[in-house]
Amino acid sequence: MKTGLTQEEKYYQMTETPVEKLIPSLAIPTIVSMLVTSIYNMADTFFVSQLGTSASGAVGVIFSAMAMIQAIAFTLGMGSGNCISRCLGNQEYDEADQFAAVGFFTAMSIGILIAVFGTVFMRPLVLFLGATETIAPYAESYAQYIFLAAPFMMCAFVMNNLLRYQGNALYAMVGIMTGGILNLFLDPLFIFVFGMGTAGAALATAVSQFISFLILICQCNLRKDCIGIRIRNFIPSLSMYKRILHAGLPSFCRQGIASVSVILLNVTAGPYGDAVIAAMSVVSRFMMFVNSALIGFGQGFQPVCGFNFGAKRYDRVLRAYWFCVKIAIVMLTVFGVITFVFSRPIITAFRREDMEVIRIGTMALRLQVLTLPIQAWIIMVNMLSQSIGYGFRASLVAIGRQGLCLIPMLLLLPKLFDLNGIVYAQPMADLLTFVLATVIVKGILKELKTLCVTSNLSQP
Repeated sequence: MKTGLTQEEKYYQMTETPVEKLIPSLAIPTIVSMLVTSIYNMADTFFVSQLGTSASGAVGVIFSAMAMIQAIAFTLGMGSGNCISRCLGNQEYDEADQFAAVGFFTAMSIGILIAVFGTVFMRPLVLFLGATETIAPYAESYAQYIFLAAPFMMCAFVMNNLLRYQGNALYAMVGIMTGGILNLFLDPLFIFVFGMGTAGAALATAVSQFISFLILICQCNLRKDCIGIRIRNFIPSLSMYKRILHAGLPSFCRQGIASVSVILLNVTAGPYGDAVIAAMSVVSRFMMFVNSALIGFGQGFQPVCGFNFGAKRYDRVLRAYWFCVKIAIVMLTVFGVITFVFSRPIITAFRREDMEVIRIGTMALRLQVLTLPIQAWIIMVNMLSQSIGYGFRASLVAIGRQGLCLIPMLLLLPKLFDLNGIVYAQPMADLLTFVLATVIVKGILKELKTLCVTSNLSQP
């Protein structure tokens, strides 16, 4: 028997509870979920780095493939979840059921295709992703289990987002956190005790993701305040996919283009040696860990934003946005100061034996944390525009940091500054994206204020 709040009680909670109280209650579980998700990658990087510089580089190479898998899953999960949030705000429950089924079963189908394709074309794929000849054997060992786990990995990400957008972030946290904690124990067991090397790290991730999948599917189907995943509700249509892609495209742009950037980073760094690829891999994983706290906080904002936009409570959308912006900037400023001070010990913990990795990684990490406060602004602008269905503008912001701005910097700066150009690329991209995001959000906020006036709502 299902337990929890009814849909009517959930509607009242999302549209009447003060946003200053509601958002933290939703954000804490999502912050934990995002931190645990990033720990998957951090744990693999940490333990595999003990095997050598080339092995450490292999994790960075396959990370781009994992980022693409995650990008597709988040596109379907956040796209269908966003539609569900607005359907629930409009009290259209049958349509919400259909969006959940379409998102889930589409992800499962694509995951199976990725598993087959990745396994068959393993060698050329890892070389395309930027592996050197010395890194490639480690990358293949790591990739084999990642591709096999793709269907369950994608479905877990989709369900995590479906639960969040319904305001059930705590249930999502349970599934993700259980898998993340399990991964921390399985990594050293498979890598060192069973002697599986990089393949052991990937197998640990695969097993952990499968356990998360099982927990999340139970959460969806056994609670009355959660939309169940039912094959009978899988009624796909072109119009439904258009709505899902319109809402989820910013996620794909953000994470898909990030995957392209990682590939380009690996290819650009390759001529400078495995140490550069390993150093930038460690920095990327750590920055993902830092940013995951902010993204988790923002994901506590998204269901509130989408729900209230669907309920035409534009005043609550504005109040929630400004509340989150203030918290986000303070949060990342504090993280930035701490990370800058301890940057060298952080990099050393991953690759103690290689001084070149430590030198390059320390410099790159310090430069990247300098832009953390403006990253807070960029991410919140992206989440606001995506949650209220402004897909094109959200996509522009999403691809700005890792695409429109970063890719040109990676192509240009190494030619001007050699190795330092690779290190300078991300901070420069952040500055350019900040300008883009500010221009875009100015128009969105003006539109929301106009909607408040026409709806006779007070502005925050």
